[in-house]
Amino acid sequence: MIRVLLVDDHEMVRLGLSAYLDTQTDIEIVGEASDGKEAVRLAAELEPDVILMDLVMEGMDGIEATREILRVTDKPKIIVLTSFVDDDKVVPALEAGALSYLLKTSQAREIAEAIRAAARGESVLASQVTGKVLSRMRRHREPEPHETLTPREMEVLKLIAEGKSNQEIADQLFIAVKTVKTHITNILSKLGVEDRTQAAIYAHRHNLVD
Repeated sequence: MIRVLLVDDHEMVRLGLSAYLDTQTDIEIVGEASDGKEAVRLAAELEPDVILMDLVMEGMDGIEATREILRVTDKPKIIVLTSFVDDDKVVPALEAGALSYLLKTSQAREIAEAIRAAARGESVLASQVTGKVLSRMRRHREPEPHETLTPREMEVLKLIAEGKSNQEIADQLFIAVKTVKTHITNILSKLGVEDRTQAAIYAHRHNLVD
């Protein structure tokens, strides 16, 4: 039996969730909280397996409550259930330790399945949330070495990969050979390779050449 704690400041939301989840033979509602502070207390007292956590509540909000609950114990799996998909809600909630993030527009059966998934340690994210998480990951990931090249250095790298000599590169880009050599030195350093051949191999491996 999956023991669930409901946390929401709207009584009708709690009543609706409780009415549906009580029909599930493998889910048991062990308690309800109307704010974050009460959620922290009941989480410690009831030791639920899963917590359905609203975010926007008076006093201690769901993000702070999530952080406080998981500071004491990592036993409960916390599912955010909210109407908000703003970056200032999604990211902090997940960083606080929430396992899943669902919207209140989710179908009841989807919430029940998310509870079962959480009990197994599996995360479920609303489609609107997944895009935000992936976008943030892309923004914060370490750049690939070639992504640190300037546009001109990228041009030079592509010409190196095409087998062009320094003079040919200079002629094609209308720059001095000395400038080409400077660009190549910077390219080798940024890519972490030792010579033109390795730079050309890098370019082909990363599909940088048309």
